[in-house]
Amino acid sequence: MKKINANHMPLYREAGFNLQNSKRTKEAFAAELDHAHEPEDYIYSRYRNPTTVAVEKQIMALEDCKWALLVETGMAAIDVAVSVFQKGKDTRPSLYFHEIYGGTNSFIDTVLIKRRNLDVHRFYATDGRYDFVELERMLAEIKPEFLYFEAVSNPMLIVADVKRIMALAKQYEAKIIVDNTFGTPLLWKPLMDGADLVIHSATKYLSGHGNITAGVICGNDEELMKEAIEYRKWAGHFLSPDDAYRLGTQLKSFELRFQKHCDNAMALATYLEKHPQIEEVLYPGLESHPTRKEAVALFGDKGFGGMLTFDIKGDSDTDKREKCNRFIAALEDTIPLVPTLGEVDTILLPVEPVWGAKYPLPGVIRLSVGIESIEKLKALIGDALGKM
Repeated sequence: MKKINANHMPLYREAGFNLQNSKRTKEAFAAELDHAHEPEDYIYSRYRNPTTVAVEKQIMALEDCKWALLVETGMAAIDVAVSVFQKGKDTRPSLYFHEIYGGTNSFIDTVLIKRRNLDVHRFYATDGRYDFVELERMLAEIKPEFLYFEAVSNPMLIVADVKRIMALAKQYEAKIIVDNTFGTPLLWKPLMDGADLVIHSATKYLSGHGNITAGVICGNDEELMKEAIEYRKWAGHFLSPDDAYRLGTQLKSFELRFQKHCDNAMALATYLEKHPQIEEVLYPGLESHPTRKEAVALFGDKGFGGMLTFDIKGDSDTDKREKCNRFIAALEDTIPLVPTLGEVDTILLPVEPVWGAKYPLPGVIRLSVGIESIEKLKALIGDALGKM
């Protein structure tokens, strides 16, 4: 077959691959037992697909890791990451920070506890801070298989003292899983500091355009990779080659995009902190943020992420709720209410309707800051606040 001098990665839409003869088929299935990241012969796209593997290599370069596995959603990435440590009746307890994505907490309750009957424990923050005496007590008592946390929490943006957390986990021989969706590889690379697995909802900043759902698990340990490949294959967590291809094109602009997200969020947080209609702004780059010290230690001068949370002033909860609703209505056509984040366009989400049981805060808005003109964003938001 003539080699095509194309400049872009091919898109392989094969469900199954042509193995040509019995000998090659036998060899391919025998080799499959080794769970190589990039097999000599592809068999079936649920196992591995060359387009998907090529995009995984792009993420490996971003994360500076030895392997990455793409799956169809961020939740699928969480399932793969935690499932590789489950060993039937020999599975030890697991310990999760409570300040994590709400979907992860729901997954813990409805899948890990309700359906798998696993022994799961949670570590809670107190007033926006982590008590390391309590964390060490729990690690010593529970002796968990792994510790799971996020570098930056959602939606209150608590930045963890990650090196202290990981040092304690290693002291008690717990593996470490980090969800670094908010931080991204641009701000922090957890594997370089000793994490065992890192996951991202690639739906968010890695793709960044709100038109793909995907997740990724990254690591350096080859045995964990083999376990993850095997689990992904039989659980059916497969990212389609079409979505992988589109993700690959969007990854090329990730670093430029994310830096702009950070720059805009910092400028907007500074603007909102001084606005008379705003009671409080939570953004790790601000001196006023409770975990500013941890953020600077972790991120240095690279930026503080693209998310910010702010509280609209009001005389009562009812007043705040009404003002929040008017603010959202004023922005309906320009900054829409969309339950996701990390897109190139700025979007918002009111905290109380989504996290009401956990954060009953009627005036609080979570803002996913896009890469538009910062002056345009200030004008839109300032105008909406003025209309309240």
